[in-house]
Parts: sequence; C-alpha cells; structure tokens
Amino acid sequence: MKKQPAQWLLSVASIGVAGLILTQSYSAAVANSNTDGFTQTPEQKLTTRQVAALLDRSHYLNQPLDEEMGRDILSMYIDNLDPNHTLFLQSDVDEFKEKYASGFANRLKRGDLSAGVDIFERYRKRSNEYFEMATRLLKTDLDLTSDETIILDREELGHFKTKKAQRDYWERQLKFQLISITLGKESEKGKEKIFLDNPDITLGQDLVRDDKRTPSEILLKRLSRQQGQMKRLKDDEIMETILNTAMLTYDPHSNYYAPIQATELQIQSSLQLEGIGVSIRPDRKNPDYTRIVTLVDGGPAAKTGQIKPNDLIIGIAEDGKNMTDVVGWSTREIVGLIRGKRGTSVTLRVRQPNAPEASARTVTVVRDIIEQEESGVTHRTIEVQRPNIDATPKRIGVLEIPSFYLNYRARRSGEDYRSVSVDTERALKELNDQNIDGLVVDLRNNPGGSLDEVAKMLGLFIKNGPLVQIRDNRGNVQVYSDEDGGKQLYDGKVVVLTNLASASASEIFAAAIQDYGRGLVVGSTTTGKGSAQIQLDNLALGSATLTQRKFYRITGGSTQNKGVVPDVELVNIYDDATFGERAQKKALPWDTIKTAAYKPEAKFTSDTLQTLNQQSKIRQQTNPQFVYLETLNDIRDMEDSKKPIALDINSRRAKMALIEQRTLEAENKRRIATGQQPYADWDTYQAAMDAKFEERSQMKLHERPQLPEDEVFVKEAAYIMLSADAEPVISPKEALKAEQP
Repeated sequence: MKKQPAQWLLSVASIGVAGLILTQSYSAAVANSNTDGFTQTPEQKLTTRQVAALLDRSHYLNQPLDEEMGRDILSMYIDNLDPNHTLFLQSDVDEFKEKYASGFANRLKRGDLSAGVDIFERYRKRSNEYFEMATRLLKTDLDLTSDETIILDREELGHFKTKKAQRDYWERQLKFQLISITLGKESEKGKEKIFLDNPDITLGQDLVRDDKRTPSEILLKRLSRQQGQMKRLKDDEIMETILNTAMLTYDPHSNYYAPIQATELQIQSSLQLEGIGVSIRPDRKNPDYTRIVTLVDGGPAAKTGQIKPNDLIIGIAEDGKNMTDVVGWSTREIVGLIRGKRGTSVTLRVRQPNAPEASARTVTVVRDIIEQEESGVTHRTIEVQRPNIDATPKRIGVLEIPSFYLNYRARRSGEDYRSVSVDTERALKELNDQNIDGLVVDLRNNPGGSLDEVAKMLGLFIKNGPLVQIRDNRGNVQVYSDEDGGKQLYDGKVVVLTNLASASASEIFAAAIQDYGRGLVVGSTTTGKGSAQIQLDNLALGSATLTQRKFYRITGGSTQNKGVVPDVELVNIYDDATFGERAQKKALPWDTIKTAAYKPEAKFTSDTLQTLNQQSKIRQQTNPQFVYLETLNDIRDMEDSKKPIALDINSRRAKMALIEQRTLEAENKRRIATGQQPYADWDTYQAAMDAKFEERSQMKLHERPQLPEDEVFVKEAAYIMLSADAEPVISPKEALKAEQP
C-alpha cells in the first residue's frame, strides 16, 4: 500500500459554538453580561493569526484572505449568529458592514478579534432584549386563537427594518412555542394515563413525569436554562465562533475547534477518551438535571462502587477545586468538566432520583483511558431465503462500519492503537470461518474518517490497482493503490449499503467497489463530500481541519456534490437539505480529472441493473416496512416551515390530529401485516414507543435488537446481491486464448 506523508481526515463532522448553541438564535436567551473583559490573550491572538495564515496560503481554493473574502466572512458570521434573521435589525447589519467589512480580513491577519467580539456583543444585547420581552409577555395571557400566521424558516427572508416589526415577530414566535408546548402537554397527559391504567406497558420503568407546570412556566424555565448556558460561555468559545466562521466561508469542512471541541474531534476519530466511563443525558422528568444512564464495565466510575445508573449529577469539582453546582447545565458543559487527562481526579456529587438532598454522595474518581468498544466495527450473520429460488436459507454476513476511525496519537507514539481496518480484518476472518454466502457492508450514517484506513480496507476486498485519486491545490495528482500482489481477504459476493448520511471515506469505499465491479452499491445517493482535510493540532489553542485536497474516483469523476449514486435505489429516509453536500453553503464544485489505469474485476450490465431495480421496486412496494417508511416521508412533507403556519391552537390541534391519525394508520398497517396487534389509539402507541426506546437506551449497543425498519434495508441489500450476476472482465489476450482450441 502506498502511503502519503500526511494523515488525511475525511469526515463530515463540523462542530462549533455557533452550530451547537447559537443556531436557533430566536430561542436563545442571554444574561446581562458582556465580554468587556474579553481582552485577548497572547495565545488567542497567535491562534487567530495562525488560522488566518492557513486560509490565506494553504486552502485548496488558493483564495487569498483579501478584502473581498473578508466581506464574505463578515456576512457569514452575521448569518451564523442569526440564521433566522430575527435578532439583528437591518440597521445593525448595515452598521457592521460599514464599520468592519473593508478591514475584517486584515484584522484577522493581525490576530485582532475585536470586530467579531463587538458583533457578538450586539448579538447578546438583541438576544437579551428578546429574553426580557419574552419574560414579560409570558406572565400575561397571550391569545392562542388569533388569525395570525408565522413563517418559522426565515433564512431566505431579510432582517427586520424596525423594532416594531421585530417585536411583532417575537410575540408571534412565543405564541407558536406556547401552542406547541400546550399540545405537547396534552399528548404527554394522554400517554401518562395509559401508563397508569396499564402498568405493564412501561416495561418496569418509571415513565410518568406528572409535570404540573403551565406552558408559560415551562417556556420560561427553558429560556432561563439557555440564558445560563450563554452566561457560562468562555472567551475561547467566542473565539471559536469567529474563527470557525472564517474557515467555513472557504468550504463547509474547514473548521476551527476551541480546546473543548478539539477533544471531541479526537474522540470521534479515535474511539478513545480520557474520562470516568459513564454515559449521561438530561433527566426525563426534569431536564435541569443530568442523569447517569450507564457505566462502562471496569471503568473508573464503576470501580468506585459508589456511582450507580440513574444517579443525578448535582455538583462537580475538578482536581481539588471548589464544588460547582451543575443543576441546569447542559450535558455538553458537564462532559467538559468530567473529561480530563489520565491520572487526574474529578469529584462528583450525585444522588438517586426522588431521594432527599441529604442523601447525596460525594465521590472522587481518577480519570483513565476509556475505550469505546461499542462504537467500532460490529459483525453478525443473518439468513435470507428467496422464494422459489433458494432451496435452503443463505447465510449472509453483515459488517457494520460506524466510521473509518484511527487513533492517530497512539499510532504516532508507537503505542497499540485501534483502527477500523484492523477491526474489519478480524471480523472478516471470523465471517469467512462461518462460510458465508455473501457480505453486506453497511455504511449507512458513516461520516468518514481516515484516508489511510479506507485504503487499507479496500485492499481486503480488491485484488490490486488504484483505489482513489487525490489532487492538491497545485493540480498535482497522487494515487492510493493496493499493491499486495492480488491478495483478497474476502473474495465472495459483496454489496455496500449507503444512505444520504454516508460521507467522505464511505464514498471512497463505495465508489471503488462500484468502479471495479467488485460489488453493488445499494440504498440512497451519498452525501457528496469529496474533499480531504488535514488535521492541525499545532495551533496555540485548539485544533483545526483544513481542506487542502479533493479526492476523485479511479474513473476520474469526483464524488464532490454528486455523491455516489447507488446501482439499486431503496427508500430515502433523509431530507437532502439536511445532509446533502449539495445544500451546503460554499460547497466545492463537482469536476473531473483523468482516469487512472485500472482493470475492473467484473461488470454489471445495464440490463442486469434494470432488472434488479425493477425487482427491488416491486418488493419495496409490498414490504410493510418500506411501505411504512414511504408513508412517513409523505407525512413529513405535510409541514413546511417556509410557509405561513396558523397561530390558532384549534387549527394546530386539528392539523396535529390529522398527522397523528395518518401516522397511527401507517404504524397499525405494518403491525397487522407483520402479525402484530394494532394500537387502539395514538396515546397507547406513543406510550408503547416511549417505553420501548427508554428500554433500548439502557442497553449496550450490541444487546439492542435490530429495529425492523432498519433491518429491512440489510435484508433487501442481501436479496439484491444474491440475485446479481456480474460478467467477468478479461483482457483481449485472455479472450483470444480462450477462443483457441
């Protein structure tokens, strides 16, 4: 295998303060605090200069960080803070552009964040105005039966020109939220009655919240919690918002990560973290509390014997510091406090739900490395029998690849490390020992990862030859090739299962399997993320990913924007505007380069593919799981946030009742078709779903039974694979030899 000198990161992940906290700006509330004390540290100034230099000189686009680019960054920064155009007035935007547009790029080059901070402060101010107005209005009786309407998605609409227009929208927005909460409480009350009348449906869990708060009280508490989160934002996180926006203006996959988010990125790519070994989430009954859901077997928390599942975390002290009350904190903030360097300690104050405060326990835990074993490659076998074709069931291997992970740091330091190629090799050997009749490689929802790893994995399936082409910003093309002399760990039938959330390295894998005729690609067109990023951990603060290359199929076509189109299409359960690269701002264009010299192993003819699609379409139209998913797609299209929505609770209740009726009909139709009892009504259905998913959330990943609406894709992929016959590709010399007597 030919290696490149740099480790390229192929991931769709993009994390930032603006994305996590500030995106829905209309619902964010902030405290009466500001960043007057935000005097940039030398490290922050240096980091800003470093990021500016990377964009100016090293990005794939070769686009200098000039005045024009600075204007674009400023516009995108304003939109990232206020994507719905409800907080900044048009006069604010005009003022910012007049003051800062011409010099925004030079400020970044000098390491000066003052313009971005000034805009952020206006964002705080406008948000605080919204919070104060909301607090006042929520203490009055708002009319929820008016003839007003609201457009929720205002991204393509302009900023308000007057405060009156802005405040009118804010009031309508509050009415919409109150209507939604009121209807939600009605639904919750119906479910809880089912729980009380039919205790068996809870599966032994306490699912009755009995929330006696009014909708206004719930919304006020929600805004207050968001206010607290904003108040606790650190200067580094504000810097992250500014610098990440600058990078996103070049393309959607160049990102800056403040230190806390840099840790998250490392976890995603390595499946390893340094912490105490617990999983947490907001408590169902009171979201102000964070609940411990599970403990990692043998992890630091489990070893203490004093921390238990269902414990509520009420305080945290880092490394001997004072205990901090974390009631009302977000899970992200709590994770940031719990994680830390191996060998350091963290103290948790916890108590069981419904227990008095006096029963709280204070437990000190020493952090250690936690391997996220469940997050790696998993494999299993299923049996598939085609009616009137297979005399006996076929044994099919299923290889589930969540990401193309690699622990870079452990590899660099010469330590033992986990990687997707090593785990896949082990899984394939075990599946080969079971004499499988075919293999489904499930890449659904796989965001990408390491280029080295996807190349190694392809070498397990392909005899030899080029795997993927990489072009840099100077037009130089390098080729990753499999040169192991024709070795194949798995040489049987294979099908790759994709969906719209299969991105980057997943697309390289699927494209190579498709181009070599090694197997079929089945599912939905992939994300279309065809760029390669380098991971930069040498910044003064945090880390960055920078797009420096694009990758191309061996046929010469890019996967950028277009993605990998499947040979056989299955039901698409995702919205293209949410996942597709095609919907991203500043996405790089699709293009082509020369074809690499390669020899396909086989070829699926157009007649074969047409037949497979026709046969699959018939099965999808009759399979109750696919019919159910298609119906859900139709129901989802009943709501359009870009169109006016009535602010009359009675009409909203009627619309929700119609959606509930159609959803229940879809669910009962598939239950009857699969020999199950239909649900009597919507409340019973919702109660059963709550109990089911609460139970699943407490199971380890490998213990959870497959959901039928997920498993149907795997089985259909196996059907298609078993029915597909590819024609071998031979050279003219081989053909001539075959014709000789």
